[in-house]
Amino acid sequence: MSGKRRGVLVQLSPTGCPDRCVCDEQLVVQCAGQDLTLFPIDLPLATRQLIISNNRIGDLPALQLNYLSDLVYLDCSNNSITEISESTFGNLRKLAYLDMSFNTLLQIEDRTFGPLASLVMLRLTDNPNLGEIHPDAFSENIALQVLDVSRNNLTILNISSLIALPVLRSLGLSGNPWRCDCDTEDLCLWVLNHPDCQTVCYNPPELAGQRLAEVGMQLRADCHQGLGYWDYLFFIAIGFVIFSAGTVSAWVMGVLMVLYERYSKRKSEEVDSDDEDDRGGGGGGGNQGNGDLSKPGMQV
Repeated sequence: MSGKRRGVLVQLSPTGCPDRCVCDEQLVVQCAGQDLTLFPIDLPLATRQLIISNNRIGDLPALQLNYLSDLVYLDCSNNSITEISESTFGNLRKLAYLDMSFNTLLQIEDRTFGPLASLVMLRLTDNPNLGEIHPDAFSENIALQVLDVSRNNLTILNISSLIALPVLRSLGLSGNPWRCDCDTEDLCLWVLNHPDCQTVCYNPPELAGQRLAEVGMQLRADCHQGLGYWDYLFFIAIGFVIFSAGTVSAWVMGVLMVLYERYSKRKSEEVDSDDEDDRGGGGGGGNQGNGDLSKPGMQV
């Protein structure tokens, strides 16, 4: 059966079918459960569906993957993939389904899924070390309808990651150790309009086990409560310090100005006194000179 399918596909694509994979005339390449450690090579360029789940693949080579520009379905679940980036899916503009669940992803970076303009369903579940999703990770996936990030290690999720999805109709958040505090207030309020009964708080201890939707309004009240006694006391102290600093600065400037004026006045008086002395000395010298000139005349 598999040989027949391979023969059909060889006629469709000169690259044939990868070893330990099954290819059919519907452009589906099935490589699941073959104990693969590397991404399969010699994939038909016209492949529409690629299933490489349940293997031990640790890396998705961007160069090989991006040759599959007609790919619409990609299942990479149950592997050992730790990192994906924008370049990983750079040329997969037709991809509508992507499953990265049950891997070892650590984080989702900015624009990781940016090139996937046609992405409709994204599964990122059961990555036990996945603790961070960039706020703009999904900002360009405007066609995304189903997003599942359940059973990861997320404690916070920026609300902008969700607002960027205008047609989102299904969201999986359960099984994460959510921290329900002022940093996740927006998420808890957003969940009110997208209820998920299994999504509960993990921390702080007093809110553990409560649904995110239930604590949203409580967090709004706690995080935006009025100023207390100590808050007012703090502001008064700050105001006093600023006022005192301004007063001292003004006093110092005033003293410096007085000293400068006195110095300038004294300097001016000394200059005037020197000028008078110079004028007096010049007049005496003139009379003495006239006397000396008159002596020869008297002798004549």
